[in-house]
Amino acid sequence: MRLGTAEEGRGKRDPLFLRPSSAVATRAVLLAVLGVSAVLPLALLAVWSVSREWFYPALWPPRFTGESWRSLARTGGVGGSVVRSALLAAATGALGCAVALPVGRALAGLGGWRRHLGAALAFLPVAAPPIALGTGLQFALLRVGLGGTPAGVTLAHLVPAAGYLTLYFLGVFTVFDARVEEEARSLGATRWQVFGRVTLPMLRRPLAEAFALGFLISWSQVALTLLVGAGQVRTLPLELFSYLRSGQERYAAAGALALTLPPLLALAAARFAARRAEVVAL
Repeated sequence: MRLGTAEEGRGKRDPLFLRPSSAVATRAVLLAVLGVSAVLPLALLAVWSVSREWFYPALWPPRFTGESWRSLARTGGVGGSVVRSALLAAATGALGCAVALPVGRALAGLGGWRRHLGAALAFLPVAAPPIALGTGLQFALLRVGLGGTPAGVTLAHLVPAAGYLTLYFLGVFTVFDARVEEEARSLGATRWQVFGRVTLPMLRRPLAEAFALGFLISWSQVALTLLVGAGQVRTLPLELFSYLRSGQERYAAAGALALTLPPLLALAAARFAARRAEVVAL
């Protein structure tokens, strides 16, 4: 008498057990559904951004216009908010790296409860509710005369960005090999020469990733910009909400697409860098 194998028995009993060909087909269907669910909202925004008027029950806009995108290209209005958001985000990313790199390295040099306490303090601005954090920052920055200014908004964005990036650099320096720096010092290099010619080249990719992370944290800020900027620093997210409240759908759709562009570019760049690292490792 022939006894069935464990896999055969499991295949008869378990309806979720699939043959290799069935598993490939199921994976392909799931990936297709995931791709459609990711692309469809962006495609709908793209059509909406060039439609002049699109009302129910029409399935397709009767007329199209490029006015919303021309507004993005102009320096005033939406175009000015795009430039302002990009400058604020770039400043936040650069300052966040400058602040978080030494703090993350110092935390990596600690051990035990000291490291855990430092990581918890760094994560506190990230875990705090944005409204509560923004209220405290608004009060502090108004006292020093930076309320309603781009500099004040940049400092407000820097608080959560520095928290994220400190944890990021903590992970980087936990596995960082400092023996190369020690060897450079033993050959007579000064501390600044070691930092500029040894440490920074070794941290080129982590610094680029940290800058991109800080950029994205600032790029999507709404609560801190609104509270600290007092409505005077008009960024792209604030313009987007203004268009939504006023019922200007095509401008809101164009702004939403512009808002999603930097995260998509950052994900593509990270994926490209990871593939290059895999090729180099091989």
